[in-house]
Amino acid sequence: MNAAGFPLLSLLTFLPLVGAGILLFIRGEEAVVASNARWTALWTSLIVFGLSLILWFSFDKTTADYQFVEQMTWMPEFGLGYHLGVDGISVLFVLLSTLLTPICILASWESVQTRVREYMIAFLVLETMMIGMFASLDMLMFYIFFEGVLVPMFLIIGVWGGARRVYAAYKLFLYTLLGSLLMLLAILTLWYMAGTTSIPELMKLQIPRNMQIWMFLAFFASFAVKVPMWPVHTWLPDAHVEAPTAGSVILAGVLLKMGGYGFLRFSVPLLPEATEWFAPLIFALSVIAVIYTSLVAMAQEDMKKLIAYSSVAHMGIVTLGIFVMNHQGLSGAIFQMLSHGIVSGALFLCVGVVYDRVHSREINRYGGVAKVMPVYAVLFMGFTMASVALPGTAGFPGEFLVLVGAWQVNPWVAFFAGFSMILGACYMLWLYRRVLFGRITKDEIKHLLDLSPREWLTFAPLVVLTLWMGLYPSSFTSFFDASVTALLARHEAALALPRLAGM
Repeated sequence: MNAAGFPLLSLLTFLPLVGAGILLFIRGEEAVVASNARWTALWTSLIVFGLSLILWFSFDKTTADYQFVEQMTWMPEFGLGYHLGVDGISVLFVLLSTLLTPICILASWESVQTRVREYMIAFLVLETMMIGMFASLDMLMFYIFFEGVLVPMFLIIGVWGGARRVYAAYKLFLYTLLGSLLMLLAILTLWYMAGTTSIPELMKLQIPRNMQIWMFLAFFASFAVKVPMWPVHTWLPDAHVEAPTAGSVILAGVLLKMGGYGFLRFSVPLLPEATEWFAPLIFALSVIAVIYTSLVAMAQEDMKKLIAYSSVAHMGIVTLGIFVMNHQGLSGAIFQMLSHGIVSGALFLCVGVVYDRVHSREINRYGGVAKVMPVYAVLFMGFTMASVALPGTAGFPGEFLVLVGAWQVNPWVAFFAGFSMILGACYMLWLYRRVLFGRITKDEIKHLLDLSPREWLTFAPLVVLTLWMGLYPSSFTSFFDASVTALLARHEAALALPRLAGM
């Protein structure tokens, strides 16, 4: 239980499952069932978001300790238990998950017309898995939620996706599952060494250098695929292209952050010597991801595929920031993950708006949309500017901090990573010009309607956050500042021990 004796994190984690259970008992005509399913899922997700706001306002930003801790022994003889808690890093990702879920449900209100109840159940189960993963303080629980995310996402893509949905769903499942099996072996090794799977207890473990290297590779196999890092990124464009709009939003907004969060939670604090040893490799892979996938994005004709490749480039900035191992880099990486979750989710929603009207994501199919949808054009421009890291938008503080942190470690790495802003501006402005400007040559474009009230409601919180994070970033960095400071202090202390022993 937390300090007040109220299991807030458990309620946050499992309330979506209660909503999913209620949906199973809805009966009636298909249209009635669909309507009730939408409203039940929406109200459930809104209540969960309201509870996460309580978590947000009650959180003590001055400490790096875990808060709202709930712990219960399950199998004490094996060191296994139920353990939840959040620190300044994980609390923000819980909030991101609870925010994007009702937005995704609203975005699917009209676009999903078949098996609506099952679709809403999948999203509520997915929300439980996401919150549970970020709130877990037991490594076995973390693994269960980490892998549990795959099941509802597999169904969302495989059932409600595009023409090649089955191929994309299986590719997502196999890529991410195979990497995670190595992580399971690492978790079992840690349990064998420490006799517990409690994350706070495992952080006290002193692991030999050779063992750290093998464990780092095992965790890397899982987290690198989830980020995704180059060259194990190829599942992402297919998944984004075939997923329904809301599936792409949650995939880019939250699921890509699971890999970065895993590096922060396990690889860096638990394996400090291996982290230092592998950092140059991570720098190289991150820079390649930034430049290569940006160039690939410039060659795309599908809007969703272009944004998918841009996500790989942005996440390359994240992995670079994590492994430079200074305060600016780590803070920038965390901020970049949060801002990318907002901005990339909004961009996929922008694609979904025109796709729902024209039923095509080919860039060449559009032209002159700004003439008939001026409000949409302004919103799309705002999120485009945020994606290219325009100062005053959410995309700027994170990238700037990462580049400052990288410059302190290796100016050449920072120089090449800085191409992300230049290349990002190239492909995003190219996309915007092709879709929004030019002569209207097709009748289907001439009769498009601007944003509906429901779409306004969907975009409103994302617009506010994009500006808020860009103009007042300290309101977010203050949450994880203490946690980042503690993480760096622990890392330096862990590295000092073998150095002292070698003297």
